[in-house]
Amino acid sequence: MVYTDLIQNYLAGPQQLRSAIAGMTSSELDAVPQVGPNSVGATNANVGQWSTRQVICHLADFEPVYADRMKRVIAEHEPTLFGGDPDLFAARLEYDARDIEEELHLIESVRRHVARILKAIPPEYFDRTGFHSMDGPITLQVLLQRITKHIPHHVNFVEAKRAQLATGRSS
Repeated sequence: MVYTDLIQNYLAGPQQLRSAIAGMTSSELDAVPQVGPNSVGATNANVGQWSTRQVICHLADFEPVYADRMKRVIAEHEPTLFGGDPDLFAARLEYDARDIEEELHLIESVRRHVARILKAIPPEYFDRTGFHSMDGPITLQVLLQRITKHIPHHVNFVEAKRAQLATGRSS
């Protein structure tokens, strides 16, 4: 199987995110419109209550996590991959004090870095497996698919928040 399209979709994520927040003011980035915990496929209870800044910080925090997971699956024999609690990250990593542009640069840099590796490895490496502490065995292909979907998943939240802001329903 050729993974070119998947890698290109992975690389396209940061621009999707930039487009989703284009023109937002600082106060709009920090507004917390209530999208609801189960809207747009939310997986953790607080994501609908996060501001757009917090969503971007969450994305920036998990890019290096997934990069590490993918690199370890490529380099090591069946490594153990640890989960992370997005709510703990949000509560303890000063999301409200972080700079949006720095977060976006981090996401872009990590994806370019990892994509260069992914483009260079043999296709059979995408079948290599790590063992996630919560999800069990997981291939490099599945890891790449998950992180590729991460930004579009959260762009849905950003767009919903923007729509609520436009109608004046923020908290």
